[in-house]
Amino acid sequence: MTLWLSAGILFTLLSIAFILYKWGNMQVVGVTPVKTFTFIAILFTSGLDVGLIMFPLTEFAGYADIKASPEYGFTNPLAIEFGFWGFLIWGFYFLTCFYFCVIEPKVKFFEIPLVKLVNNVVIIGTCAFTAFLLLSNLPWYLPAVGDGESIVPTFYLIVFAAICFATYSSTSIRYVRFLSITTTWVFIALIVAMWAGAFIFGDSEISAYTKNLALIGDYFTNMHHFVLPLNDYHEFYLFWWFAWSIMIGQFTSRFVGGLKTYQVLAAMLIFPSIPIAAWFAVLYHYHDAGIATDGLVNFAMVFVGIVFVINSLDSLIRLYTDNLNLTVARLGKRNYLLLNIIALSLLTLLFKLNFLQIQWVGAIVIAIFFAGFGFILVNKFKTVKTIHSSPKENAIDFNKIETIS
Repeated sequence: MTLWLSAGILFTLLSIAFILYKWGNMQVVGVTPVKTFTFIAILFTSGLDVGLIMFPLTEFAGYADIKASPEYGFTNPLAIEFGFWGFLIWGFYFLTCFYFCVIEPKVKFFEIPLVKLVNNVVIIGTCAFTAFLLLSNLPWYLPAVGDGESIVPTFYLIVFAAICFATYSSTSIRYVRFLSITTTWVFIALIVAMWAGAFIFGDSEISAYTKNLALIGDYFTNMHHFVLPLNDYHEFYLFWWFAWSIMIGQFTSRFVGGLKTYQVLAAMLIFPSIPIAAWFAVLYHYHDAGIATDGLVNFAMVFVGIVFVINSLDSLIRLYTDNLNLTVARLGKRNYLLLNIIALSLLTLLFKLNFLQIQWVGAIVIAIFFAGFGFILVNKFKTVKTIHSSPKENAIDFNKIETIS
């Protein structure tokens, strides 16, 4: 699995380099172009899930224990956490976003029935994994509910409600857009509130926060360490990012609003990384200073985590139902809701019972990458070679952008 993952990563990085070389200055336009801020909000909230909120506080100590894990010894725990979530790995999303916006309309690889089926199985499985992550982390963040370790009926009810809400939200693209922007502001509000709790209303010095931001900077001098998997846990993260990559690229490609290719890459690498860095720097201070997060803080984090789950799920439900023509218009709203709620609930339980693993999903996505590349070389090489613009039918109508945004 490690060799397969490494091959997928190297292929991704080489593909990005080729895209920049051949199409770096080309204007990229999706089928539903929006303003850049809206595009970034959709990208950020759709491309991340509850793990961003709930994982770091449980991981910092492990990254600091270099006796148990000497492979982390090249930098600090905060840079490790950022390396698992920020900057370089957002290139995965750039590759697929560019592909679906510019190349797929000419190649139509994902319209091959078998590829279409496998791709949508991947999307549905990753949706369920997102719900499973919320379910598995609730005991740690809400220890007052239950014994702090076991998953109690209340947690199942919370996750079920999130699936229901996300399914309903997916019935309209306007709901999806509104929730994306709302989630972005809610996340920023959480960062500000926890920062103020530590540095304005608490006893901490602001210099401690700036020191943490400087620690994150160590990631950039050690970026080469994060390219290939450091260990099994890093491998899990990388497979997780691959599992998300096709569906996030396919979804966000709709909304690119006329940026040039290199600007799309820069936007995807930089803009999501800024709030991630700000958030991790706050969390690391809470960890390092031993500031408790019980009570209201934990509830706030869980609330934002649930909003992230809902936002991710509604985007992905919208994507696979469109792909499979299981839309509200075809099924009716009641049947649409029942089908998706039941399917995602059952699949979430399969992850809970260890019948499914996200690493398998990521490995399948890498196989799709290689299969698509082979298909282009054999059948569509001349077609791709002559591409010089986004599909002409995606020409920007700025009045349309105003309406959508």
